[in-house]
Amino acid sequence: MTTWVFLLILVGAIAAYTIFSYFYQRKIMKTLTEEEFRAGYRKAQLIDVREPNEFEGGHILGARNIPMSQMRQRHKEIRKDQPVYLYCQNTVRSGRTAQMLKKKGYSDLYTLKGGFKGWSGRIKTKK
Repeated sequence: MTTWVFLLILVGAIAAYTIFSYFYQRKIMKTLTEEEFRAGYRKAQLIDVREPNEFEGGHILGARNIPMSQMRQRHKEIRKDQPVYLYCQNTVRSGRTAQMLKKKGYSDLYTLKGGFKGWSGRIKTKK
């Protein structure tokens, strides 16, 4: 019986954390449609937070690759005084990255709705 109670509490805690993270990410970064993203990303820092092999497979023209897994060490490469446009494959990693950056003092954070999967604009691939 106590194992079931523990499992229920654990599942409830995970669900609560997931819901909290979702709403917190929506508060700290703005989700942009592809048109809105396209209108502003050239005047901002465009960061692809996917891993290098994903980046080499195709990325938005002009993007810099700073993987989420390296963000704690490399966040200083991103300026705090300019907007930061983040994207990943589907928005999960860009949301987590935004949380990390917010803790480091970044405030002007944006993400691409639907992530790279939803991008229909020009891309660059490594040959």
